[in-house]
Amino acid sequence: MNIEESCSMSRPRAHLLPLPHEGGGEGWGEGVFPSCAGLSPSPCPLPLKGERVKWGWRRFAIGFIATLVAAFTASTPAFAAAPKIDSGDTAWMLTSSALVLMMTIPGLALFYGGMVRKKNVLATLAQSFGATCVLTILWMIFGYSIALTPNADAATNQFIGSFNQFMLGNMGVNSVNPLAATIPESVYMFFQMTFAIITPALIAGALADRMKFSAFIWFMSLWLILVYCPIAHWVWGGGWLGSMGALDYAGGSVVHLNAGTAALITCLVLGKRVGLGSTDMAPHNLVLSVIGASLLWVGWFGFNAGSAVAANVNAGMAAAATQIATAAAACAWAGVEWIVAKKPSVLGMISGAVAGLVAITPASGFVDAQGALIVGIAAGIVCYFSAVWVKKWLGYDDALDAWGVHGVGGALGAILTGALAKNAVNSAAHGWLFDGNGHQMLVQLYDVLGTFVYCAVVTFIILKVLDAVIGLRVSREVEIEGLDINLHGETVHG
Repeated sequence: MNIEESCSMSRPRAHLLPLPHEGGGEGWGEGVFPSCAGLSPSPCPLPLKGERVKWGWRRFAIGFIATLVAAFTASTPAFAAAPKIDSGDTAWMLTSSALVLMMTIPGLALFYGGMVRKKNVLATLAQSFGATCVLTILWMIFGYSIALTPNADAATNQFIGSFNQFMLGNMGVNSVNPLAATIPESVYMFFQMTFAIITPALIAGALADRMKFSAFIWFMSLWLILVYCPIAHWVWGGGWLGSMGALDYAGGSVVHLNAGTAALITCLVLGKRVGLGSTDMAPHNLVLSVIGASLLWVGWFGFNAGSAVAANVNAGMAAAATQIATAAAACAWAGVEWIVAKKPSVLGMISGAVAGLVAITPASGFVDAQGALIVGIAAGIVCYFSAVWVKKWLGYDDALDAWGVHGVGGALGAILTGALAKNAVNSAAHGWLFDGNGHQMLVQLYDVLGTFVYCAVVTFIILKVLDAVIGLRVSREVEIEGLDINLHGETVHG
């Protein structure tokens, strides 16, 4: 922008260069000056010599300052007006982020750690802790960007996001993501990071006792980028499933069905544990598992109610639905087990609670209390038979029931969301039973099938490539002696 253009933005256009003098030389001949008649351009008589010099320096100074101001403001976007950030929403989302992080460390670590044999407890804890560290860095570098920032090309955006936030390079203190307009983008990125951490970590339940730690870390890393990020974008980032109208409030398909499917494929590729069926593989310390399940239950309020991305009525209903469904599922699992096995086990009760948490996740912001009760009861019954009986019938070794609880529970919750969602609860939803929208059931089915097929295929490819390059499974001798001493050089005493 030149001096003339910058001045014309705030006043009527005026000649800023000397006009031809009557005598033929350049001078201050009659022209248009802003000093005449206020700011209205009008012919002025020839000024005196002293006035000419004074006015020339004044024009130069004004133009120079205007140019500096224009250049400075154009190159310093950090001084742009800050968006309207809601302090209440921000406080709640910071709290929710911490709660969801607590679900992985120490919640999931203890839940899984208590269910394995003593010789593998540290290796199981290391998987949750190691995944938290590695996946945090990967999410910061490009995971967040490709999952939850829009791609400029509309066709490409149906499948993957952009690299606009590579290394979070464009994230300033005043930045906001359009998906969460009332909180800082840094908070939204952190909240979604905790989801990206726990989702791959859930897969560890299927591969317990037999996978190399190095292979585990590579698998988690590649799976985050190639599976989790694309599916998260499909549903939450403006991709094809979200555009189709798939309802997934907090991650029924994105998190649980996704992780559960990967868990099923992983246990099939790895094969069964040495001694399965002939060796006692009972949990070594269910106290740890109860503590872990309790931390998961509490942390899940950040998971589901936090997915409102605001401290509002939707968060309140999601929290209530989460509590009701979880309690109902624990009761249902224990009740069925009491009838079938004659005793309600502690492991059964905590497994039922987690099944309820999983199933209500996609529905939590779309159903009322009655709907939550139905989801919880259904999850407790269906996941009990899936984890306890179907696994035996089909013969796969899903060690800690990641598929039986998270995969089956996530798919069940996604389908029930289509049936039980109420427009009266959330204006974004129109379910089948209460709103007469039978088409929603078909959309939810597309959501489940799309997630399952893509995840299964890409997970299988990742595992096969890693197995060919570095190997997936520890040796038979290491598996028998224990992963703790062989992979980490440590053991649990006492």
